[in-house]
Amino acid sequence: MLGPIRESSVRSLPDWAMIATAVLASAVAIQLMTELWELTLAYAGALIVFIVVLRSAMKRAPDDAEAKLAAPDWSVTVAAIERPDVATVITERSGKVVCANSRYGEWFGFYNIPPQLALDEDSQERLARTAREAWRKGEASTDALVGTSGRWHAVLRRAGRGQNYLVWELAPVETVDLAARLVRQLDDKLGRALGIAGIHAVAVSANGEILGTNGEFARRAAGEIPANLVGREFVEYLTADEYDRIFYAREGTSGDDLRLIHLPIVDPDIIDQKQSGEPPVLFLIIEGGLSSGNSAALPEIESLLALLPLGLAMTDREGRFLFANKAFRRAAGLETHGEIPPYPSDLVVREDKGALADSIRRHAAGTPSSGAMPVRLHSTPDDPVALSLAGVRGLGEAAVLLSLKDTTEETRLKRQVAQATKMQAVGQLAGGVAHDFNNVLTAIIGYCDLMLLRHAPGDSDYDDIQQIKANSNRAASLTRQLLAFSRQQTLRPQVLQLPDIVSEVSALLKRLIGEKIRLEVKHDRALGAVRADPQQLEQVIVNLAVNARDAMLSQGDSGTLTISTRKVSARDVRALKNEILPPGNYTALIVEDTGEGIPADNIGKIFEPFYSTKETGKGTGLGLSTVYGIVKQSDGFIFAESEPGQGARFTVYLPVHVPVPGEIVTQAKIETEPRAAFGGTGRILLVEDEDTVRAVAERALVRQGYTVTAASDGEEGLEVIRAGGEFDLIISDVVMPTMDGPAMAREIRKIKPDLPILFMSGYAEEQLRREIDIASMYFLPKPFSVAQIGEKVAGVLGAARG
Repeated sequence: MLGPIRESSVRSLPDWAMIATAVLASAVAIQLMTELWELTLAYAGALIVFIVVLRSAMKRAPDDAEAKLAAPDWSVTVAAIERPDVATVITERSGKVVCANSRYGEWFGFYNIPPQLALDEDSQERLARTAREAWRKGEASTDALVGTSGRWHAVLRRAGRGQNYLVWELAPVETVDLAARLVRQLDDKLGRALGIAGIHAVAVSANGEILGTNGEFARRAAGEIPANLVGREFVEYLTADEYDRIFYAREGTSGDDLRLIHLPIVDPDIIDQKQSGEPPVLFLIIEGGLSSGNSAALPEIESLLALLPLGLAMTDREGRFLFANKAFRRAAGLETHGEIPPYPSDLVVREDKGALADSIRRHAAGTPSSGAMPVRLHSTPDDPVALSLAGVRGLGEAAVLLSLKDTTEETRLKRQVAQATKMQAVGQLAGGVAHDFNNVLTAIIGYCDLMLLRHAPGDSDYDDIQQIKANSNRAASLTRQLLAFSRQQTLRPQVLQLPDIVSEVSALLKRLIGEKIRLEVKHDRALGAVRADPQQLEQVIVNLAVNARDAMLSQGDSGTLTISTRKVSARDVRALKNEILPPGNYTALIVEDTGEGIPADNIGKIFEPFYSTKETGKGTGLGLSTVYGIVKQSDGFIFAESEPGQGARFTVYLPVHVPVPGEIVTQAKIETEPRAAFGGTGRILLVEDEDTVRAVAERALVRQGYTVTAASDGEEGLEVIRAGGEFDLIISDVVMPTMDGPAMAREIRKIKPDLPILFMSGYAEEQLRREIDIASMYFLPKPFSVAQIGEKVAGVLGAARG
């Protein structure tokens, strides 16, 4: 770098010599002309100042050029993110768009700033939440974003040298194209099978263009291969005579007349078909025309419809049933081979009879058309189904084609998914309530302990304070049950056999259920081992047994409680057709009783916390919710089945544990410490955002001889350390606003790598193990007493000092 600079300086010397000579000459000339030294000096000084300013500007020019060269070249980034199938846009923290690829501009517009894109309101809110999560965690994604031009899947990632940019990738979600699928099938075995049966099939778009045909139609209509007909007008290949009989145009009226069956290709999952536009149409063409009064074609049509998996039926012009295939009978709740009622309106509830009869008469009397209407069947009056109607012509007595989809299984799966989603939401709410309530109980129990230090047994207030503390401890046990339901309690899983757990708890169960209820235990052979907490599994069995006992005693003084274990293979799971239970090998625990059963209206609510059908004062409503939480936290599943008056059956599915060769069971990173004497000395930094909890903990530790510095949040605690504060231990809450405990601890470890940290939280220790990876970390569960925090701190300091 020195060479070029010196060379530039040398090259500039003649230029500066010439400038100096010119300045001197001009000054001498002015002096000779004016003979005024003041004017000459003023002129020379002004000229020198101008030259100095000019030189400074020339020096800054290269620096400005270098700054421009150092600016980001977004054109390179645009070239890197250019993809034909994904819309990519990069934004700053302020939300400003810095660059985007061409797909983003084509699909959303370059001037639209995410998340305010062409999406519905719910999708925009979810995309905004995903953006906040991506800024916080570094990456996030969301599905099923609904826009005006389709559905989208979004992936967001932080990027850049300072992680100051957010990269948005939005990819379209493919939807099922029923028309394209049908076209492929017409060109495959289905089309050939229809051709062998003498049926010509052609799929036609809404504007009348051919989408695809089977070979028989292509041969008869045009004498060409099916591929050559795609895109041509369907009506070009048909003609009609004065009697409105239809013929192939290639054969003319001398050929066989044709019958056309018109079937709209609609997606049964789209409720509002009007929003999806005019659907394509499948035409089935059969040779041999009939007069309007001839019904000889009906047996052929029945044979065709009987083979289709769709629920199809036909009525005459008076609205009477002519035919219904097996799928229609099954969807309508009729016997497969039994008699069908005279009219379709006989299948629906009384309120829908008139509307259905009017709709059938309208389709039978008017021009050929199609439509759909929601109806409620007698077999499932609470679940409306979609009944499609299409007017047909040229089929003799047949006038209206009815289509009914069997939604029984779909409705059941929707209920299961909705129940699982609701339980997840209730679990999150219960966990948050338990965490906040633990803070309140910590303050109550702590103040009770501090008051008890000033009162001796026998004082008038001593018993009252003890009663407050006892009730607080009882409330703490309820919060532990809520944490169990929300899957946030501490588990110590082991590989075990379910029959061993049942055997250990059987003696206790006999005392719990009493002598008048008989206990039966059954076990399958060759059961797979499971990985779970044995104590928590015992709690599951006991809670289910107690509920079964109460159900049986409510209707008498006897009954039978059956506990069994069963081997469930992946084939058995598939046979269950349960959308919630993924295929795999399980060991099932089944608890059955002979009680009064669970009403259908209540079975979807029994696992919710505080829901109970018992009388007031005879249950908290947390027994089954605790069972649910333990099972889900053990990666299992639980289902309840019941028929009123026939008892209830609870089935717990636990996945079979598959040991990995060389598997090492990792121990918890949260260390345990030996119990130490109560009280001690040391400097402690206490970080807690709840004022009452911070005050109780500070007073408790000061009374025991410690020097305590309090901070109200993570940022304040970090500033105390950065300011040079020396401490022997940090006590911190986990969840705090702005900067939480783990984030603060990681920053402090960069300054004080060996400083021990004691976390206190109302959440589970097991959850901390998964989310926090910090050495020399300890845990104190909330709520805690004055004695407990004192013993814990003394133990941690004793372990740290060796």
